[in-house]
Amino acid sequence: MKGSWNSRWNRRTFLQLGSPVLASLVLLRGSKGRSRSSASTLPLDHSQAQLPPTPACDSDNPTPPNFEGPFFIPDSPERTSLLETDTTGMRLLLTGQVLSSSCQAIANALVDFWQTDSEGEYDNEGYTLRGHQFTDAEGRYSLETVLPGLYPGRTRHIHVKVQAADRTILTTQLYFPGESLNEGDRLFQPELLVALQEEGDRLRASFDFVLAG
Repeated sequence: MKGSWNSRWNRRTFLQLGSPVLASLVLLRGSKGRSRSSASTLPLDHSQAQLPPTPACDSDNPTPPNFEGPFFIPDSPERTSLLETDTTGMRLLLTGQVLSSSCQAIANALVDFWQTDSEGEYDNEGYTLRGHQFTDAEGRYSLETVLPGLYPGRTRHIHVKVQAADRTILTTQLYFPGESLNEGDRLFQPELLVALQEEGDRLRASFDFVLAG
């Protein structure tokens, strides 16, 4: 999706601006390899943990930041689906909006995603399960991916960066309800839980990002 803001604030500008880092937090190093030998670990029964759609925009509580982690790779491809021919795991459709602190939709906001595969491994040599996109005229984004696997020491999560014109980059993570490891993960924040439900043979999640400023 191309727009006037996109032409002025391109991918390189986004990356040069940097992101907040919580220096006191240190994560285990991830594997550079790719292994698909073991079966995917599925979360708790989400059919029993369905949530309503994300609540209305709360202008007093913008989306909180969360640790970037060591595995962000710049210059990911622009795409709305991270699925490839050899992608394994439970399919997941993630949708939502990017909103201002006055609850107005932000068009052409850059939303960048990266995550583990279904085995809990990051691709640190390429762009598997990594990609960015721009919101539409109503601030909406839509991402086809898979439910991330369990990275050692962490609960299930997806990393996200959100950038809009004249605003600081929001670097955060999204979490999933019904996960037994949520409470023991020191980075977990309940404000970052997606709304989740089953939709046929896949899961559907929603989350609205509210940017400060």
